[in-house]
Parts: sequence; structure tokens; C-alpha cells
Amino acid sequence: MKADMNTPVAEKTVYPEIPFSSLSELMLSLRQERLVVARHADSLVHWVKFRTDVLALVQTLQASPFAKWALCFDDSYHFAVAFMAAAHAGKQIILPGNHQPAALAELVCHFDAVLHDRSALCELDCPQQLLPLVPVSASATCSAISIAEKPVASELAELVLSDVTITLFTSGSSGQPKAIIKTLDRIDAEIAQLEQTWGTQLRDSIVVSTVSHQHIYGLLFRVLWPLCAGRAFDRIDLSYPEQVMAQADPDTTLITSPALLKRLGAEQATQPYRAVFSSGGPLAEAAARQSFELFEQLPIEVFGSTETGGIGFRQQQQANTPWQLFDVIDMALNAEGCLRLSSPFIDPESWYQTSDQCQLLGDRQFMLLGRTDRVVKVEEKRVSLTEVEQRLCQLSWVDEAAVLTLDDTNRLIIAAVITLTGEGQQHMAAMGKGQFWLALRQQLRQWLEPVGIPRRFRIVDEIPLNSQGKRLVRELEQFFK
Repeated sequence: MKADMNTPVAEKTVYPEIPFSSLSELMLSLRQERLVVARHADSLVHWVKFRTDVLALVQTLQASPFAKWALCFDDSYHFAVAFMAAAHAGKQIILPGNHQPAALAELVCHFDAVLHDRSALCELDCPQQLLPLVPVSASATCSAISIAEKPVASELAELVLSDVTITLFTSGSSGQPKAIIKTLDRIDAEIAQLEQTWGTQLRDSIVVSTVSHQHIYGLLFRVLWPLCAGRAFDRIDLSYPEQVMAQADPDTTLITSPALLKRLGAEQATQPYRAVFSSGGPLAEAAARQSFELFEQLPIEVFGSTETGGIGFRQQQQANTPWQLFDVIDMALNAEGCLRLSSPFIDPESWYQTSDQCQLLGDRQFMLLGRTDRVVKVEEKRVSLTEVEQRLCQLSWVDEAAVLTLDDTNRLIIAAVITLTGEGQQHMAAMGKGQFWLALRQQLRQWLEPVGIPRRFRIVDEIPLNSQGKRLVRELEQFFK
């Protein structure tokens, strides 16, 4: 596998200085035709092929009456072609976070047609276009749009980024995904900030990823930022720890999440990565240390959301390492101690109010204290679910904890799904579950009032997370059914 990885690196060294391009001018940039855009194993896609594919799809989309296109791709190269073509064709881009057929059917009100590379989606009852494009005579019934037979002769114009809209969806922790609409100039501003912050460090590296390009983090770090910077990206997800270890290389950058990093405990070091990025959820200090032991890199954690884009970043030297605000963002606190942002990634003309309680430090740094939307009233007392999780994880018996509320005979109670440390497992085996729970609750009384102590517990081998490292409330609730 190392030989496969070295192939694109060798080609890229022929053109070491690749000018960074804004999304507005990307498809007009004068890049070497043999510049590697994407790869899979020993198969490379060069700039000349990428530009030809985008031009062909632009012509196809311009001939279509449909305005809103859902992009659903397994292959990040096909996704990049579809994204840039839809933008240049003047279409609205819709990025469903889940592209399973049933999940897409629930979002059908948000789009007119689907661009995809998944044969399973051909059964959807809506207009669609399969990639890669094929001539009309060879087109499968999946393709609902005829492809012009004449060669593409027109050139692309510079994009007006504020005219291109992208709809993303939150992870749906409540079970109902929320649509977030952004304009491409906001996305472009964030890409420029990423390049300013880490561009020199990542120069000439290849990008591999365990996270989907369908969400804001993967969209930026896995596809659009590499495209603008002229860095090659891998076409297919890394899904397993063994794949992540096999791809480790000093000329490769890993885009990943806490969900994957915490699964590397049994792995042995092979080679370092150039850099490791993590986002999507809180990263345990132990997972950060493990990453350093394996890859000689503390993960660069990025804090933000679909709504806000990136807010800050850190490398976790210790559990209380503060977050550093991105250079182009200003921050303040409201009366409840929640973070307010002035950011070009949201709206440079107004302040955006978050639900993240913070402590502001000097040098544009801050500490996260939890979210106000995770404060609930139990028997008329306010309880922070974030604090309950933190207190559980302070115990030597508990490795990870996810705390939620349940309706129990017309009253609200707190419940916890936990994983145990080796010490915790030994104590439970020696004491029995009943005595173990009593002892656990007694320890929590050091910090929590009785109403804030979970009344119900479930022990699991692993806290369930989605591909972005998010905990989904509905999945956690199933443990108590």
C-alpha cells in the first residue's frame, strides 16, 4: 500500500508551488494538466480530467429545468465534480447528511432531483443523474437527463459566490434534521482561513479521511480546501482502524473524528502522519495521547457547528487546554455566559448567539463549559447534563458517559449510558450490580444534588456514535426500552 501512496506524491513534486485559488476562480486557474486532484490506490485523476468532467456536467445541468439538486456520493471525486458543476450551472446545492433511500425520501421536499453514484438510489421516484456521465445510448434507466452529444466548447465564468446556496443538515440529535442554508462566499471565507492557519504545514501532503464529505467538516477539510490548495485527496472513506494505520505517512494528512480515534487503542505505530484533524464531538484526552504515540501528532481539534462553521481549535496537551479563536472571528459573552460570535463564516454584519457557555481567557482563548440547551429542570431544580457527564467521567470506574432525560411515569428523570474502565469492571464483578450502582451514586454526591444523579444506568461496550462522532438521542433511548 505504501507504493500506491507514494505514486501521487512523486507526481506532485514536479509542481511544488501550486497557487491557492478561491472557489470563485478555481475552475479558471492555470494549473498543470498533470496535477493530481484525487486518487484511489494506484489510480490517479489529474486536473485536465477534473476540468473536463466538470465542464461536461455543467452542460448537462444547464439543460435541466430542475433548480435544487441533492448530491449523494460515496466517491469524493464524483462529489467534487458534482459540487463544482452545480455551482457553475447556477443550481442550488443540497447536501443530505444521510443518503440512504428511506432517509432521502423524508427530505424530498428540499430538492427537485438527485446527483449520485449509488445504484441503490436508482429506485428513488424522482429525477436523477448518475455519475460518471455516459453517452445517451449507454445510459442506464437511472439517468433522467439526456446528455448532449456535442463536445463541450464553452468556457466557465468566474463564480459569484454569494449567488450560490448550499443546504446542509444538522446531525438530527432530536431525530429531525434541521436544514441550514449557506452561501458559497461564507464557505470560501472559511477555506481561506484554514489555508492561512495550516496551509504551510500541509503543503504537498495528500488528504485521507474517515469522515463524509456530505457534512460541513468533511466538505471543507476533505474536498474543497484540498481543491483550492491543489492538494490531492483520497476518493474513498477509510472505515477501519487498520486502514488508518496502513495510510499513515509523513506526506499524508488525516481528517477524522473522535469516533475513529478512540478505536485505535489496540494498534501499533507504523509511520507518522503530517497532521491529524479531529472534529464532530469532544475528543477524550486519552485518545489524543494515543494519537500522539501512534502518529507523532496531537490531533488538531476544530470546534464549530453546521450553523457557525469553525470557531476555534486546539491541540490537547492536557484535558483543560484552552481553545484558540480563529483570527477572523471576534467573540463576547451574553448575560448567561454564552458565546457570541462575529464571523465571516456566518454573517459579518451581525453577531450570532450560540448556546455554548464559555469562559473567556486572554490571547483570544476560551474554555468550553457546556451548552445551555443541555440544562434541564428536574423537580424544579436546574441540572446540567454536561456536568453530570463530566462528573461521571471523573470517577476512576467510568471511561465514557452519555447522559439523557427520560419520561418515567409522568416525571422527568436522568439516565446515563456508560462504559467502564478495567477498574470499574473489576469492582462491579466483585460487588454485584446493585451494590455497584449504590456506590457509584454515592461518589457522585460529592458534586451533584440528589435530583442530578442518574436514576437509571446502562453499561455498554461502546457509546453509539454516528460517522461524525455525534451521539444520537434516539439510539441512546433504545437502551432503556
